[in-house]
Amino acid sequence: MIRWKRHPSPLGPLLLAASARGLCGLTFSEHKYFKGVVGDEDPAHPILQSAARQLDDYFAGSLTHFDLPLDLDGTPFQLRVWESLRRIPFGVPSTYRQQAALANNPLAVRAVGSAIGRNPVSIIVPCHRVLRTGGALAGYAGGLERKRFLLALEARR
Repeated sequence: MIRWKRHPSPLGPLLLAASARGLCGLTFSEHKYFKGVVGDEDPAHPILQSAARQLDDYFAGSLTHFDLPLDLDGTPFQLRVWESLRRIPFGVPSTYRQQAALANNPLAVRAVGSAIGRNPVSIIVPCHRVLRTGGALAGYAGGLERKRFLLALEARR
């Protein structure tokens, strides 16, 4: 069963969701692909509390690496892409082309972009660190202003 809670952030309210195995959702209120959450509100759930604490530390500038169990549901390709995103160092942008190469399919830039857009755990799986070749901002399911904010937050460290 999925447990969830809302959590305030500088980017607006976040919806955190967890299964028994780990965090399975972190979405913004206007998230492009958010379809709602099924389950029970449970602000005391330990995974949700830990995620909220780590997010607060991240936004305060004192956390550069999240340490949470994740329970990501996706295709094998999406899971590979999301795992690759987790290896992007804090504050270091990557490109869609670099991520396609890391997914062992350098020609799959659009497919990688699609997988990145469907990342169910924004911020913690840092899809905001992926830019177009040349450094231009592109696509972020939470909106480009949020992506810009997250990149600026990490650049300050």
